[in-house]
Amino acid sequence: PIGAVLVRGGEPIAAAGNERELQGDPTAHAEILALRQAAARLGGWRIPDAVLYVTLEPCAMCAGAIVLARVPRVVYGTVDPKAGAAGSVLDVLAHPRLNHRPDVAGGLLAQESATLLSDFFGSRR
Repeated sequence: PIGAVLVRGGEPIAAAGNERELQGDPTAHAEILALRQAAARLGGWRIPDAVLYVTLEPCAMCAGAIVLARVPRVVYGTVDPKAGAAGSVLDVLAHPRLNHRPDVAGGLLAQESATLLSDFFGSRR
């Protein structure tokens, strides 16, 4: 239920869902897959002038990739109280020692995102 979309100039340039279980790959988070798609499409690892929208607050791995890709803005739906790295557990995206710190906005469609996640995981139990 976790999805990520990178938008540049009002147009989506990449979109992905979490495929960790499908691929058996701990790095196959929605954000990572969307960043890889965007880098391939743009022909380079920097993803400037883009906004990353994601249903769940990024984890430390994804936050690190966002910083390295120089994504200027991140908007997420609901907080991740277990592994969030955009302010709830850690705040990787605002760490003062990093050379790139994107603007971050959380809470966009927070209730809808939280319901989507709880319904998904509730159906698995």
